[in-house]
Amino acid sequence: MRSGEELDGFEGEASSTSMISGASSPYQPTTEPVSQRRGLAGLRCDPDYLRGALGRLKVAQVILALIAFICIETIMACSPCEGLYFFEFVSCSAFVVTGVLLIMFSLNLHMRIPQINWNLTDLVNTGLSAFLFFIASIVLAALNHRAGAEIAAVIFGFLATAAYAVNTFLAVQKWRVSVRQQSTNDYIRARTESRDVDSRPEIQRLDTFSYSTNVTVRKKSPTNPLSLNHWQLA
Repeated sequence: MRSGEELDGFEGEASSTSMISGASSPYQPTTEPVSQRRGLAGLRCDPDYLRGALGRLKVAQVILALIAFICIETIMACSPCEGLYFFEFVSCSAFVVTGVLLIMFSLNLHMRIPQINWNLTDLVNTGLSAFLFFIASIVLAALNHRAGAEIAAVIFGFLATAAYAVNTFLAVQKWRVSVRQQSTNDYIRARTESRDVDSRPEIQRLDTFSYSTNVTVRKKSPTNPLSLNHWQLA
């Protein structure tokens, strides 16, 4: 029978061997960082956006559109009703779309969908909402019956128009800055690639060799079909 010292030696060798094989094995357990996980986990509100000018304007637009929609919904009788229906559609659509954009920007959900140009999307929404609110408020002011709910809806409609107009101006400036920054990044990337090619002479020699080889092959290839037929008959 083996002694206790020999058994301890075998156990030490086995443990060291298992550690070495585990370190060299390619099948190692991997853990995915929490920040790279998909889904709605880890969502946090962005207070900097809500404290900024665009965030405050978004909140004001949602509140004004909602109040205007509530005011127009309290009207029970109308004649004609086209202006009321149009104002109702504009206020409801602006409230829903602007509310969705507010949620996307405040929770940084737009960063997870980089395929969409969110600056341009915000610009289109604010510009279109400002124009439609302005038209709907003018039409409702011209066709109202001087009821309290109609007058309140017109007032909040013009206030929403002003909020969307200011947001449109800021969105245009932000969109221009993003376009200018993208063009600058493309220019810097192109200059960097050209400098890399200039700093590596082997690439230039390879390009020169490829060009000379193509020219030589073109010179040797027969261009006259009669001469080609003569070579085939010979």
